[in-house]
Amino acid sequence: MAQPITQSNVTHLPADKAEREVRTQLAAAYRMVDYFGWTELIYGHLTARVPGPEHHFLINPYGLNYDEVCASNLVKVDLHGEVVGDEDYPVSRAGFVIHSAIHMADDSSNQVVMHTHTRAGMAVAALESGLLPISMVSTRFFDRVAYHDYEGISLYDDERERLLNSLGKKKAMILRNHGLMTVGRSVAEAFLNLYRLERACQVQLDAAAAGPLRIIDTNVADKSARDIDAFSELETSDGVGALEFAALMRKLDKIDDSYRQ
Repeated sequence: MAQPITQSNVTHLPADKAEREVRTQLAAAYRMVDYFGWTELIYGHLTARVPGPEHHFLINPYGLNYDEVCASNLVKVDLHGEVVGDEDYPVSRAGFVIHSAIHMADDSSNQVVMHTHTRAGMAVAALESGLLPISMVSTRFFDRVAYHDYEGISLYDDERERLLNSLGKKKAMILRNHGLMTVGRSVAEAFLNLYRLERACQVQLDAAAAGPLRIIDTNVADKSARDIDAFSELETSDGVGALEFAALMRKLDKIDDSYRQ
């Protein structure tokens, strides 16, 4: 039985430089989620594949607040949910099932998975219409967001294949009556997808509360989505979301850089 998290059982960062970098970026993402107010107590998870041939990935220790997550206390697990190494931290079973569904696929474009239970995300996930093309940011997901029907708390391995099939080749998914999920080639890309999806949900709810929604023409929405994708790909040689994520890390460093520990 894994022991409750305490500061006394936090491990040191691994010697491998590539893994240290992923750990630091993923820990930063947890702090950003906390900064933006997207947390729901200790629930929801952000995970990242560890560089190397094994299908190991990093996940937060179950029971920590997001502002307590740091590079060294992220837990490395395999696709069976077993902790890799000497760490003795608890891992959420539901979090493992949802995230391992994506990590078990040998897909280099889905190295990172982010799943949240935000108020706006859960509200849009409860709408029959789902996400609508009513704003510039929402057009990013026009015909590019997947949906997965709610099956109850994700505790069973057999749902993993259905989650993977629901996602398909898309980079964002609304888990019906549940929450939001995004994926990416990097922590930065997955986070940018999450930020945009969350903002699109917030705008939709605000607009719907104010009056009738003005739906963007499907041809315009599709063109906008393609243009946003093309602009993001050309933004920097470091990958999609790199500029935005680096700016956010600088903001974090000014507030509290303990995520790097």
